[in-house]
Amino acid sequence: MSFKKDFMWGGATAANQYEGAWDVDGKGPSTSDMCTNGSHKVPKRITRETEKGVLYPSHEATDFYHHYAEDIALMAEMGFKVFRLSINWTRIFPSGMETEPNEKGLEFYDKVFDECKKYNIEPLVTISHYEMPYALTKAYNGWAGRECIDCFVRYCEAIFDRYQDKVKYWLTFNEINAGTWPMGNFLSLGILNEGTTDFMHQVDIPQLRFQGLHHQFVASAKAVKLAHEKYPQFKMGNMIAISAAYPYTCNPEDVLLAQEDMQLGNWYCGDVMVRGEYPYFAKKLWKKNNVEIKMEPGDLEILKEGTVDFFTFSYYMSRCSSADPKMAVGEGNLMGGVPNPYLKSSDWGWQIDPKGLRFILNEIYARYQIPLMVVENGLGAYDKIEDDGTINDTYRIDYLREHIEEMGKAIDDGVDLIGYTTWGCIDLVSASTGEMAKRYGFVFVDKYDDGTGTLERKKKKSFDWYKKVIASNGTDLS
Repeated sequence: MSFKKDFMWGGATAANQYEGAWDVDGKGPSTSDMCTNGSHKVPKRITRETEKGVLYPSHEATDFYHHYAEDIALMAEMGFKVFRLSINWTRIFPSGMETEPNEKGLEFYDKVFDECKKYNIEPLVTISHYEMPYALTKAYNGWAGRECIDCFVRYCEAIFDRYQDKVKYWLTFNEINAGTWPMGNFLSLGILNEGTTDFMHQVDIPQLRFQGLHHQFVASAKAVKLAHEKYPQFKMGNMIAISAAYPYTCNPEDVLLAQEDMQLGNWYCGDVMVRGEYPYFAKKLWKKNNVEIKMEPGDLEILKEGTVDFFTFSYYMSRCSSADPKMAVGEGNLMGGVPNPYLKSSDWGWQIDPKGLRFILNEIYARYQIPLMVVENGLGAYDKIEDDGTINDTYRIDYLREHIEEMGKAIDDGVDLIGYTTWGCIDLVSASTGEMAKRYGFVFVDKYDDGTGTLERKKKKSFDWYKKVIASNGTDLS
């Protein structure tokens, strides 16, 4: 396998799932701070005010805020070349509407980036990762309000100026295509429609959701344009939750449905951010959902001027598309689809498909021809501490090995793949369920679903395995 000599190996986290310190040093509440804990069986709730006696996992998470030096040292020990993290918007602008940033918040990320530099770890920063200011939800119903564009650009201006000598790689919005799913209303867009309490089954108004997504596209393009004009050293990327869609059978109806699922799930957002324009099928999609996008003069020009330099994505699973209404949706398939009989599933019902990663890498690169990064991939699993204190997560090693092998094959196919950051490299809170039991990391954090735990860090078996992978540049996966 031919990984480039400067291939960027590393890991990924998100502030709202990892950082904690939710009300420390002037930080304001974000949308994620209003979500209770849940489980594999019980959905987390969205509350309009924080409730006493209720656990909100993001409030402490796994406390990177007070463990950043220790955690980055562990990443350095594994040999990380890159650390993907996000900035918590409300740590910089507590309500999103201030005109001046919070200095204490800026200072925290100065310390984080300086710690990365100490170990020659390149920060890859997601500007907004599922944590927009909750005040913007209350004021404008989140991204449904066009006012959020200026708030976001002001936030970008502050962090670009502050970290221009410390951060080179930026991603505007995490998994921006979550705005194409009903669950993405609150998760990604901060939209909280009347009657919504169940995170997994939100009240959905497609007009608001697709309008909010348009506002995010404009905000992202403005941020990219600003960076390109003022900070030419920056490399600006997008981030999309990619899922390969296969036709369940060779019935042409299944084939056409799989094509449609790929269009909505992957290419609708990808085309806007890479090509700078809505795809040809957008109008049909809007009509199908009774959506009429309201655009202001200059919007289409901004989209064209603010295209990204590289394409990043998360990859966890594939799905099958079936036109048969009798076919049941897979339990763990967040993006829909029916179970693939040829695949095994994780403890959470997520179907495991390493070859699908090679397939989708080829599909993306064929369409866009710009450098690619896999910035989330990993196995959420129940990890057990043995009597001797070890955590033998061989299942995680097997999962990652198979996906890395397929990335190598995609590179040999001709795909320009420049980096790989595994998800949740140090244990953090699950975004979909709000639980700690679903662990992804190479490092175990002593924190549990009832909120207890010492927050002590402990290496898993996969820690030394990934260290060897990085040291060998992906040639030793044994």
